[in-house]
Amino acid sequence: MQPVQKSEGQVGIIAFNSLHYAIFLPCVILLYFVLPQRLRWVLLLAASYYFYMSWNPNLVVLILFTTCTSYFSARAISRAGDNKRRKRGILAVGVSASLLCLFFFKYFNFFSQAVTDLLRAFSLPVDGVVLQLILPIGISFYTFQTLSYVIDVYRGKMPVEKHFGIYALYVSFFPQLVAGPIERATNLLPQFYEKHTFSATQLSEGLRKILLGLFKKVVIADFVAGYVNTVYNDVHAFSGLSIIAATLLFAVQIYCDFSGYSDIAVGSARILGFRLMENFISPYFSRSIKEFWRRWHISLSTWFSDYVYIPLGGNRVKRPRHLFNILVTFLLSGLWHGANWTFLLWGLLHGVALVAEVFLLPRREKRLARSTAGWQRGLLSVWWWLLTMAVVMLGWVLFRANSLADATYLLTHLFQGLNPLRLMEYLAPMGIDAKTLVAILCLVAVLAVWDWANRRDSALRRFEKFRPAVRYLLYYAVGFVLLLRIFTTAGNVSADFIYFQF
Repeated sequence: MQPVQKSEGQVGIIAFNSLHYAIFLPCVILLYFVLPQRLRWVLLLAASYYFYMSWNPNLVVLILFTTCTSYFSARAISRAGDNKRRKRGILAVGVSASLLCLFFFKYFNFFSQAVTDLLRAFSLPVDGVVLQLILPIGISFYTFQTLSYVIDVYRGKMPVEKHFGIYALYVSFFPQLVAGPIERATNLLPQFYEKHTFSATQLSEGLRKILLGLFKKVVIADFVAGYVNTVYNDVHAFSGLSIIAATLLFAVQIYCDFSGYSDIAVGSARILGFRLMENFISPYFSRSIKEFWRRWHISLSTWFSDYVYIPLGGNRVKRPRHLFNILVTFLLSGLWHGANWTFLLWGLLHGVALVAEVFLLPRREKRLARSTAGWQRGLLSVWWWLLTMAVVMLGWVLFRANSLADATYLLTHLFQGLNPLRLMEYLAPMGIDAKTLVAILCLVAVLAVWDWANRRDSALRRFEKFRPAVRYLLYYAVGFVLLLRIFTTAGNVSADFIYFQF
């Protein structure tokens, strides 16, 4: 996985895990509640564009293009009235314009190389066209957000938004602009018209969410990232337990990194009075791939369900077409994540697993219904959890591998030399000694306990039922560990969030 590209000379990046954001957010909050209602959208729009342009000011043209294209497409659809043919034509043009912009910057080089390799396979002497492009940060997220708006207007699920400034704010709202959640216009747009008053409750809820997100990102994800990179950036030097350990750590890293971002986004918006959707709900306690996608990156999985899977026919068609719809949806989901064969194979793996579950899950439910003893149901649940996690972990190998060649090596050397008695010999080249291993296990245990409490109801809401002394003791403990992590790294904790590259 390649790091996010940034323009030269860039010094004012406002990332969630940076000092800049620690100054930026309070300033926005203060001004937001001081200004009259009629000017608040102006402040948020200016702050959102300032936030985005801190990464690369030149690429603001792209988000403006996507915003204008979707806004005027929706207005034209609304004016078309009952003329279905005209509405379909406008929808096709608007959607195509946004997708072409996304394709050019994110997928052109990938498809150009694929076509070149195919032609060369037939002994045709061609030279590939490779463009030196910078991937605009957040382009996949805000493009999908605008597409859902235009499609919903076309379907009549929501009225067209006539206020261009409010709509531009919906597209660029800074808490969820760069890496989601991918909000629906039906949820977020009306909130810009609501009058939000400062609330100590909202401030408390938002700060707790932000603290949780920073703990996940800075204390856990960034801590294990170095050990993951050691293996995945030099795969041929490792095998067996080293690869398995690095993959398990990557599972922890990507979850804490991405859900940490979502937590900070939700928390930041909550302080301002906005409610964003939860993007993760204890995904590693899933007992099927189907359940996993109801808990992992929820805003994306529901997007593909509503705008790809269901329009293709979903499960309301004959079995072969139903299975085809699943595979197509997850191939596109893999492609959404990146222009690399590894992401396509990752999507295909999940698609194939879901196809298998179409046949297997009904049998599981029958066996559960027949099981009278609690221990039998428990063992069956554990078995399905282990099977689900095995598929998810294999998928993470493909997701994290830097190339198809690396993925092939990793998968073919995954089970070589599996001697648990020599675990520390495999971990030592990764830089993990006994103390580090204990620290990692303690952090994973804390994360597991929290997610177990969060799997059915908000752990933060349940946490509020604790005595104040207990709550504040844990707040201070989390804050202390966070500051200790920052101190021990000399303040160098502003590592990019993984999903910035998507």
